[in-house]
Amino acid sequence: MRSILNLIGRDQNLFDKDIANNDKQLSETVKNSRFLVLGGAGSIGQAVTKEIFKRSPQKLHVIDINENNLVELVRDIRSEFGYISGEFQTFSIDIGSTEYDAFFKADGHYDFILNLSALKHVRSEKDPYTLMRMINVNILNTEKTLKQAIESGVKKYFCVSTDKAANPVNMMGASKRIMEMVIIKNSDSINVSTARFANVAFSDGSLLHGFNQRIEKKQPIVAPQDIKRYFITPKEAGELCLMSCIFGENREIFFPKPSSKLSLISFSEIAHRYLKEKNLEPIYCHNEDEARTIAKTLKDNKKWPCLFANSDTTGEKEFEEFYTDAEKINMEKFESIGTIDNELNIDNEQLKDFKNSIIKMQKELTWSKKEILELFTKIIPEFQHRETGKYLDNKM
Repeated sequence: MRSILNLIGRDQNLFDKDIANNDKQLSETVKNSRFLVLGGAGSIGQAVTKEIFKRSPQKLHVIDINENNLVELVRDIRSEFGYISGEFQTFSIDIGSTEYDAFFKADGHYDFILNLSALKHVRSEKDPYTLMRMINVNILNTEKTLKQAIESGVKKYFCVSTDKAANPVNMMGASKRIMEMVIIKNSDSINVSTARFANVAFSDGSLLHGFNQRIEKKQPIVAPQDIKRYFITPKEAGELCLMSCIFGENREIFFPKPSSKLSLISFSEIAHRYLKEKNLEPIYCHNEDEARTIAKTLKDNKKWPCLFANSDTTGEKEFEEFYTDAEKINMEKFESIGTIDNELNIDNEQLKDFKNSIIKMQKELTWSKKEILELFTKIIPEFQHRETGKYLDNKM
């Protein structure tokens, strides 16, 4: 943890004071409650699961389609925390499946449901088929599991969002903005909350996680030098989600406050710090061929080939933001957490038309990215999609 903090330019955890100030109520609530974590084997899901487990809930069920990550989650929890008196089980099933529906029908007795499942990569919009799966996971599955929660009397439904939902320029961010609209629309039937947060440093599939893979495989380090992001640790991501789930008012969105402790930092700057920590000196390359060649022929184990360049791929935003000028912000409720208040003013007909159009495309087994983009723009008029014709899969 200390190493990750150093790499992202901090020397302390963001939410220590907020957790300490609210720990008694947080621990008491968890201890007396039953939890279902959806998408619990991902980096954020695992962090949330650990935050709940260590406070000894009455029941904790974890769902994820990634069987291997679920196995590691159990091993990790047993090795670090041991056991609790409450029930702890994991289930390797897809929340969009009939198996999940049967599971929930058999045991849908929960106080809190936390939905961490998501397709989180901007590269998911590179083709219309992955894009449609992103819509299923980020939007349709959210609506389905939310309605099941309402029918079974769940007290609170939390679903993770992203900073990319604020003034979105890519389909992933736009899908999460629509997800926010879906849960707000249903907030008259169940209490809901969400959280927008920064890039989770070294989470599975992230560029920083890729640094570890490149070093292990003796491949070049590549990073954009013009893209800046906020970064938080996996533990901080888990804490923010649990705080929003337990303390968030109905329709409230939590986010980490930008401050001297949390500021924008470029990927290339983190790459430099990463190499320094590994006692490696960067060799700056001009193109991919040069970087690959040096990586294969380099004999000096104290140097490493790097390629830092400006970003030119679809959906990339120079910097991220947690909220828009049109949103109602509260910076006084917590030490390091800001909140966004939302009214129940979602256009139900627009959401209904969006869903019906998507379902029609799925039934006909034919759709294009252009058609989906038109649907997104119709429901989010401010959506300024940034299309360059280039995607991350075309790069190292």
